[in-house]
Amino acid sequence: MKIQEVIKVLEDWAPLTYAEEYDNVGLLVGDTQKTCTGILITIDSIEDVVDEAINKKYNLIVSFHPIIFSGIKKLTGENYVQKTMIKAIKNDIAIYAIHTALDKHKFGVNYKISEMIGLKKTKILMPEKNSLKKLTTYIPENKADMLLQKMHEVGGGKIGNYEECSFKIDGTGSYKGNKISNPYIGKKSIKQNVKEVQINVLFLKHLQKKILETLFNYHPYEEISFEIINLDNSNQDVGFGMIGFLEKPLSEKDFISEVKSKMKISLLKHSPLINKKIHKVSVLGGSGSFAIFPSIAQSADALITSDLKYHDFFKAEKKILLLDIGHYESEQYTKNLIMEYLNKKMPNFGVALAETSTNPVKYI
Repeated sequence: MKIQEVIKVLEDWAPLTYAEEYDNVGLLVGDTQKTCTGILITIDSIEDVVDEAINKKYNLIVSFHPIIFSGIKKLTGENYVQKTMIKAIKNDIAIYAIHTALDKHKFGVNYKISEMIGLKKTKILMPEKNSLKKLTTYIPENKADMLLQKMHEVGGGKIGNYEECSFKIDGTGSYKGNKISNPYIGKKSIKQNVKEVQINVLFLKHLQKKILETLFNYHPYEEISFEIINLDNSNQDVGFGMIGFLEKPLSEKDFISEVKSKMKISLLKHSPLINKKIHKVSVLGGSGSFAIFPSIAQSADALITSDLKYHDFFKAEKKILLLDIGHYESEQYTKNLIMEYLNKKMPNFGVALAETSTNPVKYI
C-alpha cells in the first residue's frame, strides 16, 4: 500500500476541506508514492516520535497536531521544528497532520471525549455554516432517476441521518442548437420543447468535484444547464464542540471527580462552584474559550475544555461550571480514535500508537 492510499483513507474520513484556514493540515513531509511500511500515530510529531518511527521501521507518522504552523524559510536545525523536519527527511519518513479536520468531525475529537465521560444524546455544539451546497439541473424525464442514483452513490442527498434525499419538479424545457450543435433530442437549428425534470440535490462542499464529475458523465445533454448554490444552513454533521447529557445528574464535586477519573488526570482548573447539579455538558478538545458563550446559550451546566486564561473564568458568571483539564489531556484519546478507524479500514496493516509522550507540560 502506498502512502497516498493511506492518505485517501484518512481524507475520506476527515476531509481537509473542513480544516480551519489557519491550520496546516495534510501531508507536511514525504513522498506519496512510497510504499507505506507502517503507521505511527501521535498527538505531536516531535523529534523523539521520528526516532520511534525509525526504530519501528515505520515510514508514515500520522499526527494530530501539525509540526509546521507557519512558513519555514530555512532548515538549519535551530529549533525543534526544524530538527524534526530534517530527521524525517533524512530518514525518508512522511508526516501527515489531521488536526481541525478531525476536530470538526461528528465522530471526531469531541465525540471521543463525550464517549469517555459517558455523554448521551450528543450533538455538535457549534454547527458549521456555509458547508452545504445545492445542485439544481434539468434533464429529460426518462434519465432523471438514473442521474439521481449516480448522485446518491457519490454522497449527494445525505442530510443528517437520511440518505438519497432529493426533490424533483416536472416541467418543459426549451432550446435551439446552432449549426454545429449535436442535440440529444431534436434537430439542430430547430427549437425544441422537451419534457424535463428539475432535480435538486444537497451535498457537502467537499463532494463538489465528485458531484460535478457525475453530472457531466451521466447527463445526456451536450450543454448541461445547472446551478450550484452555497447554503447558509447550519450543517449538523460538521462543527466545533459537542453537547450532551450525563446518564444522571451529579453534584459539581462528584462531576469533577468523574472527569478526573475517566480522563485519567490528577488535577484540573475550574471556575467557582455554583451549587447546581451537572447534567447537560459541553466539551471542546484543545483551546476552547470560544465555546463558553455557545455553551451558556444552550444551557449547558458545565464545559470541559482547555487553555482558559485568567479572565475567561469570569465569563462563567455563575451560569456554568468551566473545567480546564489541559490541552494535551483533552486530546489524548484522539490517538486511539485514529487507530480504531485505521484498523477498521486497513485490518492486518502495521498501525501503532506512539509510546513517546509528547505532552510538553509537566506537573508537580
